[in-house]
Amino acid sequence: MSKLQATTGRAVPARSATTGTFARIARYTLVRGVTLIVTVVIGVYLAILIANGGGYVDQMRIGTVREQISLQMANNEALRDMSLQERREYEQRLVDIEIARLGLDQPFLVRSFRYLWNGLTLDLGSAEYLLSDSGSRQVRNILGERLGPTLLLMATGQLLLFFTSVFFALFLSRRYGTVMDRIVVALAPTSAAPAWFYGIFLILIFAALLGWLPFGGMVDAPPPQNPWLRALSVVWHLILPVGAIVISSIFYTSYYWRTFFLIYSSEDYVDMAKAKGLPSGAIERGYVLRPTLPTIITSFALTLISLWTGAIVLETVFGWPGIGRLTQMAINLFDTPVIVGTVVIYAYLLALTVFLLDIIYAVVDPRVKLGGGERRS
Repeated sequence: MSKLQATTGRAVPARSATTGTFARIARYTLVRGVTLIVTVVIGVYLAILIANGGGYVDQMRIGTVREQISLQMANNEALRDMSLQERREYEQRLVDIEIARLGLDQPFLVRSFRYLWNGLTLDLGSAEYLLSDSGSRQVRNILGERLGPTLLLMATGQLLLFFTSVFFALFLSRRYGTVMDRIVVALAPTSAAPAWFYGIFLILIFAALLGWLPFGGMVDAPPPQNPWLRALSVVWHLILPVGAIVISSIFYTSYYWRTFFLIYSSEDYVDMAKAKGLPSGAIERGYVLRPTLPTIITSFALTLISLWTGAIVLETVFGWPGIGRLTQMAINLFDTPVIVGTVVIYAYLLALTVFLLDIIYAVVDPRVKLGGGERRS
């Protein structure tokens, strides 16, 4: 009986308890959501300041405007009769009009907040130099075309790595000390090299030497017209980059989770389950795998986010037309709108992942209570 029941002598209505639970969860969700939004705003604003060089890129844009207008005037036969002073005044008026149209006549602090709002809403206008495959300069179109290939590559590689390493680690935990277990332990340090490093060797072996697989890209050139043949071509091009992702981390992650499973396998409640005669599969699922799920999910989510940024080099090595390769091209060309757009996507993914992790914890671990709920003894 609760304290409220002891003092009033009446039971607490179930509806009241349910309402309190939903209110607590709603309050927690709101607080976490607001916190993550503020974090994203600060991160995007700092990215804008860095990408713009504190206004340096805007000064480059003003210089480009002057050069373009000067070139146009030099090729305009109607202006040749003007005196030098008149030409300079006319050129300056055109420059001032174009600078005002671009909003570059305002102080950088004002412009930075305008860039912030445009960045958060992905209303980034036109790219400075880059084009989409369809020839569009709109940043939304450029990012939209590159987001799908990156999601395909990273989701395939990470999901395959995740499930393979977890089940392989469970397999190794049942064979502690065997030859295979020792081989995995010995190969774990090889995961110190990034995925693109192994990708170079895979290209040299399977593309250059053996000729079995393509060097890079996402589809054959020219692309097959048949949708089934096109999908088969995409799968064929996925083999090497996905293989590089898996090879770069499979031994370390398997060793890491195998150690976790061994620790939880030695707990007293596992010995109690064995004494009750429960099947080994049920013990692994309910008494070994379940307690480690929060840690596994956290590691998987954070690894996935980090590899979004790490895909910059991997996609460049394989010529994969994704967000990572786009980011590298935008940095080389000082294409600020595209750089800000990629940073905003990364920030949104990170915030969404952290937010969903809090919810998933409460689902997979009954000990976690959202919103500061009391633990039941």
